[in-house]
Amino acid sequence: MRLNFSAGMEWRADTGFLLSGAPAAEPELDEDLALDAAWNVIVHNDPVNLMSYVVKVFMKVLGFSLERAEKHMLEVHHKGRSVVWTGEREKAELYVQQLHAYLLLATLEKSL
Repeated sequence: MRLNFSAGMEWRADTGFLLSGAPAAEPELDEDLALDAAWNVIVHNDPVNLMSYVVKVFMKVLGFSLERAEKHMLEVHHKGRSVVWTGEREKAELYVQQLHAYLLLATLEKSL
């Protein structure tokens, strides 16, 4: 049996695959799923939780100092939201889940 290859085609005996001479196209990644993108954890204002409680949750979950926790709590109170953490998506999702466990309203958004 004789195999005829088109120009630029190559038989790879080691893998048993017929390869094209053209470079493989780079796979396109959905920007929302890109692993190296930064994500923001946002805490929103709510009418339920006391300010002192929010400060304690920030200290416990995010490891904030008292001063930093109070700064973010006041930003939530006055502006309606605060970006409390920015980083990789998996860790951001964990923080959102932990903040929800303490009944805080938190969301995740892609950082610009």
